[in-house]
Parts: sequence; structure tokens; C-alpha cells
Amino acid sequence: MFCRFTLFLTVVLTLCARAEEVQQPLIRGINTVWEKDEVTVTGQARVSDGRLLLLADEIRYNFRTGTAWATGHVEFTRGPERLLADSLVYHRLDDSFTAENIRTGSYPIYAQGSSASGKKDEMTVNNAVVTFREPGPFVPTISADKITYAPGKAIRAEKGQIGVGLVTPIGLRKFEQRLNEPLAPYLTLAAGYRASLGANIDAGLWVPLAPGVNVGGDIGFYTARGLMVGPAGRYAAPSDPDSLNGYFRSGFIHDYGEKLTDQLGRPVPANRGYVEWQHRQELTDNLTLSAQLNYWKDSEILRDFRPRAFYAVQEPDTFLESVYTSKNYFVSLFTRFQPNDFQQVQQRLPEVRFDLLPLALGNGFYQQFNASATVLREDPVLTGAKLRSDRLDAYYALTRPFNPREWLTFKPIVGGRITHYTNTAGAAANGGYTRTLGEVGFDADLRSSATLNYKNEQWQIDGLRHLLTPRLSYRYAPEADRGRRYIPPIDRETFSTYLPPLGIGPTRNIDDLHALNTLRVGVDNTLQTRDPVYGSRDLFLFNAAADFRFERPPGEHELSEIHTELAAMPARWLRLDVFQSFSPQSFTLRQLQTGLTIQDGDQWSIRVANHYLRRDIAEYFVGGTVRINEAYEAMTRLHYDARRKRFVEQSYGIRHNLDNTWRIEYAITVYEGRSRESNFGFNIQIEAIRF
Repeated sequence: MFCRFTLFLTVVLTLCARAEEVQQPLIRGINTVWEKDEVTVTGQARVSDGRLLLLADEIRYNFRTGTAWATGHVEFTRGPERLLADSLVYHRLDDSFTAENIRTGSYPIYAQGSSASGKKDEMTVNNAVVTFREPGPFVPTISADKITYAPGKAIRAEKGQIGVGLVTPIGLRKFEQRLNEPLAPYLTLAAGYRASLGANIDAGLWVPLAPGVNVGGDIGFYTARGLMVGPAGRYAAPSDPDSLNGYFRSGFIHDYGEKLTDQLGRPVPANRGYVEWQHRQELTDNLTLSAQLNYWKDSEILRDFRPRAFYAVQEPDTFLESVYTSKNYFVSLFTRFQPNDFQQVQQRLPEVRFDLLPLALGNGFYQQFNASATVLREDPVLTGAKLRSDRLDAYYALTRPFNPREWLTFKPIVGGRITHYTNTAGAAANGGYTRTLGEVGFDADLRSSATLNYKNEQWQIDGLRHLLTPRLSYRYAPEADRGRRYIPPIDRETFSTYLPPLGIGPTRNIDDLHALNTLRVGVDNTLQTRDPVYGSRDLFLFNAAADFRFERPPGEHELSEIHTELAAMPARWLRLDVFQSFSPQSFTLRQLQTGLTIQDGDQWSIRVANHYLRRDIAEYFVGGTVRINEAYEAMTRLHYDARRKRFVEQSYGIRHNLDNTWRIEYAITVYEGRSRESNFGFNIQIEAIRF
């Protein structure tokens, strides 16, 4: 006899179904009614079999067919997937179901609809609404008459709408999204005011179109300039994004505002635009392809309308490169173009290059070889002569390292370079010229170390090890400047405050070489401690080097500037970097770059830096962030020009994390002394957080 108020009932039966033995589920409930092969339980009704859990106000189960009918507050759980419904019919034998008025999903995708049907691996939801994270007024949302949902894999929709919350204004003929990719790979909204642009609003959206393909565009309206629009997108191989990926952006505007002049002093045209594209692909295990396009109609287009992108890349580059990698050599094809008429570029149309890595010959000897064939072009942007050069070049070096002691390495080097030019200046051999150069030299390292059993728990120091490595390098190539009057100087020497590569082999300015007789002296210092994860951790670095130039161009001293670099990382929350270039002849500082970073986890961080270049630059930077609470973070950025005694830029802002879905940034910026930007700017930027 069963009691009406019994808290639960357990039924375990073993039946033969479909000619095979099937273990029946565990069924419980407050009230139970039996009828032939069926049992009906009400009040905390529960069906489970180790694979699934079904809860409802009432469940009727047929032991012969393995079918369960559940009604009222239905909760259906299989692994990480959970489905809520008003009613549900489940067939255990084929693991299929149908349900009414459902809600389902697993982090971060959730769906609801009028009905659903399917199996464990895939279900179809009718009159569906899918949200990224739990439903809310500010979360990305997709709605469609029918959505196919493969838990943990993908969602697909035909003729859907996408938007935010209840507002889904963007129609899509087809939508497919893999769940290992962000729902909104790119979504931004910015509004603000700058005197040079007026009140402005910018929006960008890329939406999934196919597996790995997201397309959309950017649009911006500026009351003082006009409307800028352009397509944009991102793509990647669905199964292996690292093997194929890329993106493109663009913008076009008829600018009716005050456009001023470009970097060459020419008036900026009214019709302005830019196109940006980057591509990376692994064609095979050994062959890669990289490409980049930066087309700017004028030199100021990004500075005016996308200043954040402009400050990172002020000299646009356009190239195509493919590299084949073998065990001990590389073969590359590199092409650099000049799509912009305001920029002078050393074009390579193209360059084919072979690089042999150091290869053992036997008896301790190693060889190194590289060769290239290049078509070089350089066109002046305003005035000047066009430079043309078709060049064949090869370099070969032979070395034999000696290790008389474990702490001493001595490596003599002998090398030669032969270069043939078919387009030359002057009276060189019917327009052709061949240059043959040789060099000798050596590299020597003296290694020493010492250990100290010092421990400090507060700074997480577990012993100290000091590595000291004095270095000597010498190269002698007395005729490296041969034939300079015949050679078009396309690959020429550029301004740098660092020590150049030593020798005629590694240098890239092979059209502009100088006689070489140089001894480089340096010393490397490293202080380390034990690390439980990486084995060791650097605490302090100090390196110094200088060149003794026994042959040199006019105007250079025999002893170069002394270059030193220092990095101190005594703790993970503290880092100090210093680089300086010091002239020993006049005891003057030529260059000084410093940076100090202090941070307290994600609570706050500050960085103080400077950049000093004698007679040219004297700037100081301060940037910091402070976390106010889980949702808000304050930030500031200051840029001071000591030569002109003014703050070039002051920026103050608040960053807001809204529902872990949107990052909203409010910023006020004050400029002083800039020629194009206005003195004051206010900006609000909204960006989707990419999970």
C-alpha cells in the first residue's frame, strides 16, 4: 500500500526493448499512478539515468517505448546543456525531443523560442531569440523564425535580424556563428566633439556571414566635415584560424570642411579615403604568405578621422611576402609597392632571396650564404631624379669557432660579397657595374658566473646568479665604399641612434656602404633568481657597448657614442627601463629613454617615461589607470614637451564595463600646439568586449 504523502517513489525495472537489454531510468515523485506499461508521477517529479535529468510538475513515462511526457516547469539537463520549457516529450531510444515555450543554452549562448525539437547534437528553435550572455537590454541579440543550434559548436539562422536587446534593426539573409568565436568580433560606437570635426558619431560593425567570415562596415558623421563610409571585415579559417586570417577596413568621404595641407604642403583634396588590408596564410607546412595594403588618398586622412590608428602607423607600408622554410634555409619572395603619391618608398618589384643558415662543413667549420635578385625603384614625390637599379647580390662567410675553455669562445670570420648592378650612373661599363668586397674579423665572448645563496620572501628571491659576458667583435673591409659613384643609392643608410649591424654581411644598406675597420667592445650583465614556473627570472640587466672606428666617414669620431641599456625587474609589479647614448668626447648625453612601470594587479597601474634626443626631442609621458570598482576604471595620459614648455596632450577619462558585454570610455582631451587637431576634444566610445 502506498501512502499519499510519501516523499518519493523509486521504480527500477529491467525490460527487453528493441531486442536488446535497456536499463530503465530512476523515477521519483510525491504521487504515483500506474497503468499497464506507464507510470505517472506528480509533485517534484524526476527522471534520471546518469546521462540526463528531467524535472517537472508532472511526468508520464512509458517503459515499453522509452518515452517521457513532462508538463509544468520542465527542466531538462544533459551535460552542460539545460532546457526549460512548459512541456516536453523525450524519446530515450533515439535521444530526441520536442518542447514548447523553451529556453536553452550554455555559457555564453542562450536561446528562447515558441518551440524546439531535435537531438543531443543539434536542435531547431522556432520563433527564436538568441543572446550573447543572459538576456538583457544591452546584450547582442539575434532573432529569426528558425534557428539551428548545435550545443558547443555553432548556431545557424536564415533571414535573421541582429542588434542589441529588443532592438534588432540589421537584417541578414544568412547567419552562421561558431561558438568558439566571439558573437560580435567587432562592434564600436563613438560620439564626441572636436573643433576640427564638429560634433561627430562613428559606428563600426562586423557580423558573422559564414564560418570564419565576418563582414560589415564603418560609418561616421562629422558636422564640420561630412559623412564617411566604407566596408570592413575579418576572415579566418574556421578549423585553424592561425593558418589563415586577415582583415580589411576602408573609409571614403567628400570633405567640405577646412582640410589644410598635407605633409608636402599641398592642399588636401575634397574627395578623401583610405583602404587598409592585412592577410596572413600558411599555404603548406613550409610555405607562408603575408600581405599588407595601406592606400591613403592623402597623408592626413587617418590623422584627421582615425587618430588612434594614425599614431601607431604614421608611415604606411604596402608589401607582399612569401617565405619557404626548410631545415636549414629560407627562400623568400618580397614585393614592396608605392600606392601613395605623398610618400617616397624604396620599391622592390620584386626581390627573390635565398638564406642559408649556418651549416657545418666538418672539422669545426661552418658556412653561411645568402643571395638575392632585386628590381629596385624609387620615384621622387615632388622633385628629384628617379632611381632605378636591377641588382644581383650574394654574400658568403666561413667561420671556425674555438672553445679553448668552457668560459671562452673565439670565432674568426672571413667573408665576401659580390654585387652586380645593371642600371648605374656615371661611366661604368656600359651601364653595368660589378662590385667585389671581402672582409675579415672575429667575435669573442668571455663568460663567467657567480651565485649567492640570498633569499627574500617579500621580493620572491630564491638565490642569486650573476652572469657576466664581455664581448669583442672586429670587422675589416677597407674597400666597402668601392663604386659609390656608380651605384644608385636606393638601399641607403638611414638615421639611427643605435649601433649599426657590424660587417658587410648583416647590413641592409648595401648601396651605401663605407670603408670598415671597426672594433666593437661590449659587456652584458644579467642578475637572475630561481623561478618555480620558468626555472629562472631576470631581476636586473645592464649592457654596454661602443665602437672604435679606425676608418670612418668625415665628421665621425674614432670612438662612437657609448650605448647602455638597463632593465630592473625586482618584482612582477615593478619594471624600470633605461637606454642612453653618451658622447665621451664632449661628455654630453645624446639620447636618453626611460620608462618606469608600477602596477598592483588589476587595481591600479602607472607608467612614467621620457624620450630625449639632443637638440631635437625632450618629452615626458605619464599614464595611469585606477580601478574604482568592478564596473568603473579611471585613466589619464599626459604628454609634456620640455623644449616648448607646454603640455602637448592631456587626456582624462572613465572606462565603464557594462554587464561584461560593453566597454564604454568617456574621455576629455586637451591639446596644445598641434597644427591639425583642435585644442579640445570630448569623446564617448562604446566597444563590444570580445570573449
